[in-house]
Amino acid sequence: MATPKIHLLVSSFLLCGTFLSLFHCTLSLLNPEDGVGILVQADDDVSMAQSNRDSRKRCDISVGKWVYDDSYPLYDSSCPYLSSAVTCQRNGRPDSDYEKWKWKPSGCTMPRFDALRFLGRMRRKRIMLVGDSIMRNQWESLVCLVQGVIPTGRKRVTYNGPGMAFHAMDFETSIEFFWAPLLVELKKGSENKRILHLDLIEENARYWRGVDILVFDSAHWWTHPDQTSSWDYYLEGNNLTRNMNPMVAYQKGLSTWARWVDQNLNPRRTEVIFRSMSPRHNRENGWKCYNQKQPLPFSSHLHVPEPLAVLQGVLKRMRFPVYLQDITTMTALRRDGHPSVYRRVISQDEKQKPGKGHSSDCSHWCLPGVPDIWNEMLSALL
Repeated sequence: MATPKIHLLVSSFLLCGTFLSLFHCTLSLLNPEDGVGILVQADDDVSMAQSNRDSRKRCDISVGKWVYDDSYPLYDSSCPYLSSAVTCQRNGRPDSDYEKWKWKPSGCTMPRFDALRFLGRMRRKRIMLVGDSIMRNQWESLVCLVQGVIPTGRKRVTYNGPGMAFHAMDFETSIEFFWAPLLVELKKGSENKRILHLDLIEENARYWRGVDILVFDSAHWWTHPDQTSSWDYYLEGNNLTRNMNPMVAYQKGLSTWARWVDQNLNPRRTEVIFRSMSPRHNRENGWKCYNQKQPLPFSSHLHVPEPLAVLQGVLKRMRFPVYLQDITTMTALRRDGHPSVYRRVISQDEKQKPGKGHSSDCSHWCLPGVPDIWNEMLSALL
């Protein structure tokens, strides 16, 4: 007669154990300390995924405002991995407030970049940033954000064709940059003519295989005016043409990239992020960013640039779950963050005579500066 009672007690004990285990797991998922690297959701859910294959909802970190924070920057211009064209302080820029603005999303909290935590999450992984010189700008920022916690003898940079890689040896992690400003292939044809192949990509894409995290950008080169264009002809199949609407060409090139990702990458092994276009402030003959010292106030009238609309359309048609890191609107407010005349060391006389014999860079970004915030966002997404 005691046997059924014993079975009942054992069953009750097992049931309680299962419940407690589930309860413990639930608590661990809710533990704020375990979630330092992710976004803390607040108000309405907004999907960060631009692919129609993903149903997860997250706070839209592209909506918010710039706030001054005296604890920034997270490194200084002595970082040995910075190219001279972006070290604005070393080049003589007299103000430094542009280094101290952080992005505050409206509906959630974005965590401060933590180099050790980031490297821990990237252990035994390759992360590759693919694109143009603005992406190189972001790569230098990311390397400088992490390199300070790595002993001198345990880090190095290697070069391989159109790519370079920063190695954090103790973490078996590489942070790589690959030069492919158009993603698709640009080749020399007969009579040395430059031909942009809108439907060819493998020459570049072969380098992307086996990478754990791929971050892409491509827009600036597509929007260059005719006199500074990098090609003479477009080629699609056997159709060679000199003239094409730049946004039509951009859509075709992006679609070639999208097909390659859909057909060649496994979302269980590779994470893909596409960073939206970094705005230029080049009006007024390139001097619109000169001597700017504060972000612009938020404007509700900022329109979606055509390249961003094209990119959104391509991503939505993909099967692979690509995430759009939208930095365009928030970065449009930061005309104070460009090198301007401080892309090189200039004399005091040159500083006082803008436009007289030297150029102003209103496309790239001073470091430390705006790309550090892009990388804080990237870290949160990862």
